[in-house]
Amino acid sequence: MSTDLPTPDTTPDDVRSGVPESAPGGVPAELRELAGAHGVLTEHHGYGGRLVQAPAATLVAVLEALGVPASTPQQVTHSLQRAHDDEWRAVLPPTVVVREGDEVQVPVHVTDGASVHVWLEVDGAEPGTRTHDHRPRRDLHQLDVFTEPRTVDGRRVGRATFAVPADLPLGWHSLHALTEGHESRTTLVVTPRRLALPAGLEGDQWWGVLAQLYSVRSRASWGVGDLADLTDLAWLVAHQAGADFVAVNPLAATEPVVPLTPSPYLPTSRRFLSPLYVRIEDIPETAYLAAADRSLVEWAADPVRDLVEDPGPIDRDAVWEAKKAALEVVFTAPRRAARQAAYEEFVEEQGSGLRDFATWCAVVEHLGRVPRPDELSDPSSPAVAALREQLSERVEFYRWLQWVADEQKRTAQRVARESGMRIGIMHDLAVGVHPQGADAWLHRDVLARDVGVGAPPDMYNPQGQAWTQPPWSPRALARAGYAPYRDMLRTVLRHAGALRVDHVLGLFRLWWVPAGVAAADGAYVRYDHEALVGILCLEAHRAGATVVGEDLGVFEPWVRDYLADRGVLGTSVLWFEKDADGRPLRPDDYRRLSLATVGTHDMPPTAGFLAGEQVDLRERLGLLSTDPQELRRQARAERDAVVLALARQGFVADHPSEREIVEGLHRYLRRSPATLVGVQLVDGVGERRAQNQPGTDTEYPNWKVPLGDGAGNVVLIDDLLDNARLRSLLQAVRTAR
Repeated sequence: MSTDLPTPDTTPDDVRSGVPESAPGGVPAELRELAGAHGVLTEHHGYGGRLVQAPAATLVAVLEALGVPASTPQQVTHSLQRAHDDEWRAVLPPTVVVREGDEVQVPVHVTDGASVHVWLEVDGAEPGTRTHDHRPRRDLHQLDVFTEPRTVDGRRVGRATFAVPADLPLGWHSLHALTEGHESRTTLVVTPRRLALPAGLEGDQWWGVLAQLYSVRSRASWGVGDLADLTDLAWLVAHQAGADFVAVNPLAATEPVVPLTPSPYLPTSRRFLSPLYVRIEDIPETAYLAAADRSLVEWAADPVRDLVEDPGPIDRDAVWEAKKAALEVVFTAPRRAARQAAYEEFVEEQGSGLRDFATWCAVVEHLGRVPRPDELSDPSSPAVAALREQLSERVEFYRWLQWVADEQKRTAQRVARESGMRIGIMHDLAVGVHPQGADAWLHRDVLARDVGVGAPPDMYNPQGQAWTQPPWSPRALARAGYAPYRDMLRTVLRHAGALRVDHVLGLFRLWWVPAGVAAADGAYVRYDHEALVGILCLEAHRAGATVVGEDLGVFEPWVRDYLADRGVLGTSVLWFEKDADGRPLRPDDYRRLSLATVGTHDMPPTAGFLAGEQVDLRERLGLLSTDPQELRRQARAERDAVVLALARQGFVADHPSEREIVEGLHRYLRRSPATLVGVQLVDGVGERRAQNQPGTDTEYPNWKVPLGDGAGNVVLIDDLLDNARLRSLLQAVRTAR
């Protein structure tokens, strides 16, 4: 969401210099044209509908981050001239993405009058099979389409147009062109027209539980909920209540050394897993340790065992140091031949991506707090290769950690399905990565520099938000054939029944905030959504997974329709769903293709929200810019309107209790046509504390709140079966339809 409250101009003078403020909105006409040529929006409709102009200095900084010189009027003119001929400079487009069944035309640029031969090498491999070196080859037919040649960089260039056949299979194909003795190659991706829902879900509604895994602990945990806890939670809610899925926060990789970044939405890598979630005792080799080594593992656990029932903030650093010491012991244990073969197969399958990620972990561990030398800034440099060899044992350790975590992730999905879940585990994909993390290092050529992802001002954050994550550079990603994006999706979708994509609107456009610029003064950058959404659907199809997009906030009207057309479910939050008169939306009027929930992890749980905790907390933290009494009045009015809507549907009687309202809200959603309904585990146990308070850092223990009841007492997985409030809510949800 975005709002349009005015904010002071905090753009540095050195960024503002050189750009004449002469056109409407202070943006010269040529700069506007150059921004448009590179997908940078010069204006957008903010929260409340008012048209907001992007500052000229922001456009300059964003273009520079895209590799487009724009700091002076002369550079703007020169860059604009180059932009007019950009596509004519390459023989083939950087990447071609088409939908299954479509016949498309591909432009091929050659020296005017030169002949060209174009063919496809077809990827016919199914998921899990090996692609052979010699793939089926198909020559392409040139169409009789005349395009006037043009002179580009002193060379006369002509355009030939070729037809891509409509009968290509789904997959990643390669397109080749041979002209004047030189062969060019690009990637051609065929994506599904629509990602199909799981069998049986069309016309039905399935439901599941939403949990922040790190907060959901058992007595066997080492202070943080882990993948074994996820397995047990899935079994419990499937067997006891018939749930169809468990959705969890991103389990993506954190730093290999403390301090760890608490937010699961700011990982070092979105592709790989955090070994923080590994259950040491469930690694098969742990059972065969010698007595002395077993003692080392037990001693490592001693300092964190008592953290399980500690109601205070979760101490990830202590847990990781304990687990890392134990994992190093288990790593040295010999593996059976079959286990070793499975490990080697995993390493081969994950390829150079896993090697490079493990290298980053080993290098970060090796350097400690010493700044990384310039010679190590490039992952492909000789200095990095030499250090990888020097640290080969540590690189192998971090590879092994990913295999162990992947195995336990697979077990969670297998047990979930065997327990009767029709989806299983729904994993979560964060919108970006840590600016000093592994992905920022490994993908330095396809991530933009000196900018971060954020959000424009909205009703909750009037100054906007700057999340610091470096965004994909759209053209660089296309030039890379979308391989980094594809590889990330493939790994995240392993052993997943569904995937929630945080801020899925970022596949269409992202709010870029240049370094040193206020979040409110950012600008939107467009992405090739046909490619990004199409590839997401392709990889989900190959994994057999459903996709849910978190599509809350400001968006162009056609975006939700587009996602629905591609089979991507949206997100409906009860507190945000209003009719034209501002009243709670009737159940019958909810979107069909959506995951409907009462709240989100960025809000207090329902019990806290009903009590107005969203206002009280923000007042305590000094985050309010409006009279708190007025906000409390609005919160009470919102609560009363929702209770009235529940009463009209027959879900509550007069003077309902907190528990009755919570159950009524979920019955309300179950009456809607929404494809999926999610029940937050915190609502089942009466928790009132928010997991995250946007706009804060150290002021609030974000992402550190253990699962607790209304009084803040820790609730463990071991005790969930005996929790009367949870049993009542799950029974209400199960029998609501």
